[in-house]
Amino acid sequence: MATIHPSAIVDPRAQLDSSVEVGAFSIIGPHVSIGAGTVVGPHVVIEGHTTIGKDNKFFQFSSIGAPPQDKKWDGEPTRLEVGDRNTVREFCTFNTGTVQDEGVTRLGNDNWISAYCHLAHDCQVGSNTIFSNNAQLAGHVEVGDWAILSGFAGVHQFCKIGAHAFIGMYTSLTQDVPPFVLVSGNPASAHGVNIEGMKRRGFTRPQIDGVRAAYKLIYRSGMTLEAAKAALVDQQHESPDAAADIGAMLTFLGSASRGIVR
Repeated sequence: MATIHPSAIVDPRAQLDSSVEVGAFSIIGPHVSIGAGTVVGPHVVIEGHTTIGKDNKFFQFSSIGAPPQDKKWDGEPTRLEVGDRNTVREFCTFNTGTVQDEGVTRLGNDNWISAYCHLAHDCQVGSNTIFSNNAQLAGHVEVGDWAILSGFAGVHQFCKIGAHAFIGMYTSLTQDVPPFVLVSGNPASAHGVNIEGMKRRGFTRPQIDGVRAAYKLIYRSGMTLEAAKAALVDQQHESPDAAADIGAMLTFLGSASRGIVR
């Protein structure tokens, strides 16, 4: 049997692994599934069609799986999916998806979500990300693996943030951010490559140099974006160690729907 505090309310239809812990005054709804080793702190509400993986930690006062803050939502059974080993600090709000998108909001694995963060409907967040206090995602936002959002960063709906990107404190983001790029400001502007993050994750000097060269083609060469994309193909051959990373930047640029921060 799961370890459930006597004051907690857990619907008998909820599916909790026997190793799950539920703290005082928490509420677990009927369509919730929680995997092994997950700890739900006190005063947490988990509702909706929500699936949570293994070894997650939810701190007090979070609202997980509530209906989307979208006036078009009409009671459809949309979903929230949370992976494994995520840390979710105090007062976070994660909403389910909408039928206007895939119908599911997703959070991957090994993410660190600090206090007062919001994941709106249909957001797709990868793995190993860090959200500092009060980072806020509007609906339909995509965040790649290893991205970092600093405190009070706000992201407009439908924006995409590439893998290993870094969003500075108080940044107002209304356009897409390519992989590895560091942006900050209101409005946001690009300020180089997230070199420190790449070093911490074991990128080699040739990889970093190749990504920096790609950044200069996009942001410092004076080329149009289309011309820079063509030049990036040549840069892949000139920087073979970084070819895959430059390829990821190219793929991202091809899918950017709101234009990129420049």
